[in-house]
Formats: sequence, C-alpha cells, structure tokens
Amino acid sequence: MDDGVKGAGIPLLGPEAEGTASAAQTLGNIIVSIVGTGVLGLPFAFRIAGWLAGSLGVSIVGLSTYYCMLLLVKCRDKLASEEDDSTNEKTYGDLGYQCMGTTGRFLTEFLIFIAQCGGSVAYLVFIGQNLSTVYKGHGLTFESYIFLLVPIEIGLSWVGSLSALAPFSIFADVCSVLAMAIVVKEDIQQALGGEFSFEDRTAITSNIGGLPFAGGMAVFCFEGFGITLSLESSMRDKTAFTRLLALAVTGITFVYVLFGFFGYMAYGDATKDIVTLNLPRNWWTLAVQIGMCLGLVFTFPIMVHPINEIIEGNLKRSRWFQKANHNGDDCSTTRIGKFGIYVSRSIVVMGLAVVASFVPVFGVFASLVGSTVCALISFVLPATFHLRLLGSSLHFWQRALDVFILSCGVLFAAYGTYNAVAGV
Repeated sequence: MDDGVKGAGIPLLGPEAEGTASAAQTLGNIIVSIVGTGVLGLPFAFRIAGWLAGSLGVSIVGLSTYYCMLLLVKCRDKLASEEDDSTNEKTYGDLGYQCMGTTGRFLTEFLIFIAQCGGSVAYLVFIGQNLSTVYKGHGLTFESYIFLLVPIEIGLSWVGSLSALAPFSIFADVCSVLAMAIVVKEDIQQALGGEFSFEDRTAITSNIGGLPFAGGMAVFCFEGFGITLSLESSMRDKTAFTRLLALAVTGITFVYVLFGFFGYMAYGDATKDIVTLNLPRNWWTLAVQIGMCLGLVFTFPIMVHPINEIIEGNLKRSRWFQKANHNGDDCSTTRIGKFGIYVSRSIVVMGLAVVASFVPVFGVFASLVGSTVCALISFVLPATFHLRLLGSSLHFWQRALDVFILSCGVLFAAYGTYNAVAGV
C-alpha cells in the first residue's frame, strides 16, 4: 500500500539498488505485501455472503487485482517510453499527475494515505480484540489495550531503520499461517466427528447486502497496489514480473478461498469477524494469538511509514521548517528537524489509536476500507489511467473492459460503503 517508500516499507525488500531482486525475492515480496491480517476475517465474510458466493467473489477480486496491477505497469512503461528514460522510476502518484495534473497526484496520494491509515487502524483493532480475548479476566477493555500500545508504538515509530523491524513482519505472517492451520484442523476434526452438516452452511445469502460486504473484505485482503511499481522496478529481470505476479496472485487467491471456506465450515453462524477469536482456549492457540499480536506490534511502524513520509514531506516544505533551515545553525536545524519529526510521528500514532478505539468490530471496518479507498485504488484509478494514457492505441474490447471495471468499481465503492456503514 506504499507509494512512496520505494522498497523501504516492503518487509522482504531491503534498501538495495534498483533492479537487483531475484525472481524468488520478488515472489516473496509480492506475497508479503498483499497478505496481511485481513485474511483472518475471510471466514466471517463467507458467513455473511455464503460459501459459494464468497468463493466466487474472492476469485473475481483476485483476477481483477492481477489485471489492474498489470495496467499500472503498462501505464508506467508508456510514460517511460515517451520520456526515453527507463531509469526514472514512476510512482502511483506520478501516473496520477501525468493523467490529471496536480489534482490527479493529490487524489492518488490522498487515497493511498487514507488506505494506509485504514490498514494501520485495522492492525490496532486486530491486536486490541485478540488481547482482550486472551486476557479476559483482567478487567481491561478493548480500548484499554489499544491505548496501552501507544507509548510502545510511539517509541518504535522513532526507529530510524525499518530493516530492523522487518523480521517481525515475517514472524507475524508465520503466526497467521499457524492460525490458519489450526482453523483448518478444527474443521477437519469436526467433519470427521460428524459435528456439522454441510447442508447447514449457506451457499449464497438471501441478504443481497452481504455480497458487497464480503467483496469489500476481499478487496481489503488483496490491497497492495501502492507498491506494485516499486516491486516491478526492483527486479533484475523485469520480463518475469508478469509471470511471477500471476503465480503469486493465483496462489494467494487459492489459499484465501480455501481458508474462507474451511473457516466458515468449521464455525458456521458462530464465525466471528476475526476467526482466531473462535479458536479453542488452549496453550497452543493462545501462544499463536499472542505471537501474532507481538509480531503486529513491531510491524505497525512499517505500516505507518508511508503515512509519516507523506506528512514529513509536507512538513519539510512548510515555511517554518524552511526558515529553521536557513538560520545558519546546523546543530539547531538538526535538533529542530528531529523534534518536529518525533512530534509528528507521535501525533500520528495517537490519532490512529483514537480512531481505532471507536471501531466497533474488525470485520465491518475492514469491509469499509476495502469498499471505499481500496476499491478506488485497486480498480477505478488503474482503469482510468489506462484509458487516459493508452486509450487511443487500445482495441475496442480493451477500452470496453476498462470502462466496465471503472463503472463496477465506482458502483461497488458506493454500495459497499453503504452496507459496511449500515453494519451488515
């Protein structure tokens, strides 16, 4: 979801030079940049939409994600060929500027900013809900756990190098995989023990509002458009990117469908918005939940990094900061600059924590973020940019497909937002 980091915000992609990542590294980066906490809300989405509708919805979103990510790469290649400068890396914001001027850049970066804020808030909500479940008897509320994290997250946000926190992102992903494995094991045990009937599980919901709700959750799970161009630029062999992206998205889609299906089959109408809350209370599942929360605590600064970059970029262009830079005292400038950055990052963490404390449940919030900014970033903007930059050279069916994606994206964002706000 990071447009400006150019690799710094990608856990497996270190600060190496452009064009040096191998195919295996890029494949890992794609997976890590897409897969996050949202996957643990998919069984709840399947409960809302039905197992068949959920499976089809996730598959359609996965296919659309792959196609629209390729549209971004094609738009960037078009601009590079016109400028005759293949070494000048284009960001998502640059595409917005080329298509719609300053307004396009502002709109693109604003949506990425909001999406990143939404993802960061989702991290805090996820941690708060899990900790309040693990430590039920301690008398602390969900909001209390979120605010207890604030001093820790402020301190971590001051860390200069994100590479020091990258292993925790991988650790959190490992814990997520373990949680998914436990859910699948629970389902298999219930199936073998005859504890549920397949006929009792809904295939397609009769509540039409449940479909866009589940779609919003699926879009949230696939969000990774902000770093698509950075990932492709980081490759040593860029011609392999299309194949690697297809492999990664296909694998992720398969796992998402499988996990959503098994999670819903295991718990049925009792499926909670974060499926780890359904897990039996034993030492193994508690260890996985605590490990996942610990990993996300240290991964949170990586998620917030793009937000800080945008804010600090504007901060450095502000009049008072530039005035401080021209006072002739380098030491004073350094102190003032660092103080301003520390205060800014602290305010960001506190602001996100306040927002998270008002979020009712993880599932509704994730669907809202997916239905609004993620849908616009993932489908509406890529189709719009493709039409604006390459429209005259496209076949009729390509233009028609772009218009279809654009229209569906706008309608989905509007209707999905209404349903998420209504709390389907």
